[in-house]
Amino acid sequence: MNKFIKNIIYFSLRHRYFVFFMTAVLVVMGIWSYSNTPIETFPDVTNTQIIIIAQWPGRSAEEVEKFITIPIETVLNSVQKKSNLYHISIWLIIYPHNF
Repeated sequence: MNKFIKNIIYFSLRHRYFVFFMTAVLVVMGIWSYSNTPIETFPDVTNTQIIIIAQWPGRSAEEVEKFITIPIETVLNSVQKKSNLYHISIWLIIYPHNF
């Protein structure tokens, strides 16, 4: 290991301009990378949650679950790193507006 470090120092002293040029290239690339990195002001650190709210006017909650909510849940079960998966099935009655 000692010989390896001596060889690096020897190469650096012998090829000063090359080492200076490579250092300058690394500094320019670092400045460019720093200025082009997108940074979020408020990053989202919460766990991944999936909420399904399904509405199907004129149908019962059981039909909404059978035809809409459960197939969507089945597909979304493969989402990685999720902490919660829950659904709400809403039964709506639409009344005609005859005034």
